[in-house]
Amino acid sequence: MPTPLQVRRAAPEDYVAVAELTAVTYLAEGWADEDYAEQLRDVAARNSGAQVLVAAVSGVVVGAVTVATRGGPFAELAGDGEAVVRHLVTSPAARGRGVGDALVRACLDLARADDCRVVRLSTHSQMHTAHRLYGRLGFVRTPADDWSPVPGLDLITYALPLVPWCDRCGQQLTTDHPRVPVLEPPRWCAHCRRRLVVQITPTGW
Repeated sequence: MPTPLQVRRAAPEDYVAVAELTAVTYLAEGWADEDYAEQLRDVAARNSGAQVLVAAVSGVVVGAVTVATRGGPFAELAGDGEAVVRHLVTSPAARGRGVGDALVRACLDLARADDCRVVRLSTHSQMHTAHRLYGRLGFVRTPADDWSPVPGLDLITYALPLVPWCDRCGQQLTTDHPRVPVLEPPRWCAHCRRRLVVQITPTGW
């Protein structure tokens, strides 16, 4: 009987394994240079500014991903109420076993739990295996958001709406829906499109 895959938030004792898996994978496949690899090894910073999830089999880390659901330094390009998935890696020995699928699905669950409306991600144009995974899970290309974090590194983007309606304007929520101003209060139910009664005060709504 196959050993079950466990997906959970990274604990401090996982940091070394996650750091090496992420940095070595990015370096070996040409997605990072040594300077960026050092940033990838700082798992503690990622797990404080976002959430690092690991996939483990019998206690051995075979995959990892970072998800930011509340903004912050690891949520580039995210608007209000949007989550960002980053740094998805799978051990070469565990590829083809559903590790990446399980990790991304766990990110979507966390985004829903934090009331995010959209999940976004950026990926290298040559990461074809990852592109197929994102497509199977319902992500759609968003070419208008493609960007270059540093000269010579061109990233393509994907998005997945988690609810059918925008809770600010009440219109259908699509991947090219205009970004929502951070201070704009919700005025519609994102699930049933009912009009909300919102009381706005100097400290919030």
